[in-house]
Amino acid sequence: MEKKRRAAFHNLGCKVNSYETEAMQQLLAENGYELVPFEEPADVYIVNTCTVTNIADRKSRQMLHRAKKQNPRAVVVAAGCYVQARGEEALADGTVDILIGNNQKARLPELLKEWFDRRESDGREREQALSEASDRPLPASLTALSDLSRERDYENLGILRAGSHTRAFLKVQDGCDQFCSYCIIPYARGRIRSRQPEEAEAEVQKLATAGYREIVLTGIHLSSYGLDFAGEKRTEEAPFGRGLARLLMRLSRVEGIERIRLGSLEPRIITKEFVKTLQNCDKLCPHFHLSLQSGSDSVLRRMNRRYTTEEYLNKCRLLRESFDKPAITTDVIAGFPGESEEEFAQTLAFVRQARFYEMHVFPYSRRRGTAAGRMPGQLPEAVKKERSRELLALSGQMSAAYRERWVGQEASVLLEEPEGEKTMAGYTREYIRVLYPGGMEMAGKEVYGKITCRNGNYILE
Repeated sequence: MEKKRRAAFHNLGCKVNSYETEAMQQLLAENGYELVPFEEPADVYIVNTCTVTNIADRKSRQMLHRAKKQNPRAVVVAAGCYVQARGEEALADGTVDILIGNNQKARLPELLKEWFDRRESDGREREQALSEASDRPLPASLTALSDLSRERDYENLGILRAGSHTRAFLKVQDGCDQFCSYCIIPYARGRIRSRQPEEAEAEVQKLATAGYREIVLTGIHLSSYGLDFAGEKRTEEAPFGRGLARLLMRLSRVEGIERIRLGSLEPRIITKEFVKTLQNCDKLCPHFHLSLQSGSDSVLRRMNRRYTTEEYLNKCRLLRESFDKPAITTDVIAGFPGESEEEFAQTLAFVRQARFYEMHVFPYSRRRGTAAGRMPGQLPEAVKKERSRELLALSGQMSAAYRERWVGQEASVLLEEPEGEKTMAGYTREYIRVLYPGGMEMAGKEVYGKITCRNGNYILE
């Protein structure tokens, strides 16, 4: 019996990348591969890369080099955004055997088969020429890259299980048409493409059957879901159409799924009509991630963000008027080109006014090929680092204040993972991490009680 080939994965980047990595893992398992941790010897190493920042590019290259160093005879596969944006650079590096761009990841088993078939063929033909110290020769690199500026088909990767015991991410959208001045992702991911609702529903039904209780809808620009469907219209009142709202209601009817959580949203999707739909979905978690990026109107204009701070704040107010203590989280970029002390002070003041539950803070990363990368006024790294530090400190204060509002309040918690031998950890619908007594047999159960705080831990009693 032929020994199974061993495959190891490493994921970098966003939740969409995580979803696609799990989908590729399942594809290889279905094709007879044994999945092993990335640190172990393997015949195939797959790195799902990221290119959102220069640091992400560097980490992608580092992991590809680590894979080749662990086993020089292994097949090293570079997939994803770094490959799509920097394909020639990745190929010239010399460590990569197969390059797979976005919208081509479902071809992984096929490309590996072609690579191994070539190696076997080359080995037979050149067997006499091999030295005693040599192994079979390596075939030339394989490349699977498409022009995503022209691609309109959604790549239908899917998963039947997820890493968490209770929560599964569901990718329903890819690509972005926004072209924010700092962002390389529209070039790495291409134009917007949406998953058909019946295909998304079928996957959710399978996940529910497998025991998952919560799904998180995710995409590169989730708010654009459905805009590429025939007949879909957008208006000034509903600039991102009604596709995501319709999908949400459709998926909420799947039995066994108790919670639906939305990924990152464009602030402009928050309209009275959209919020009314959210209110009518009793499975929706009142946890909203509205990307901000800056609290200065002048910086937002340079970023090509298409809203003002006043409009953004009105979206937050609408959510707070419609839900009880909703958790509102955001992203902020520190040190955008030309950001003055005054503009940064405006961001700090706005963030305090918005009262976020959590902030993801990123120092600006200059990206070749973007409008912001060509802007004057690029700030020193020390300035970006100090401004990030201030924002993170403020984020910690706001997060503690939001969680403190829940002490003494009733809440439901979906238990997920052990925290020690006799304690489980789970999350409220607002995504507050809470502890509860019990063992692994409690995983997947929803429990109710009053939140207390002891020794810095939030506990359900």
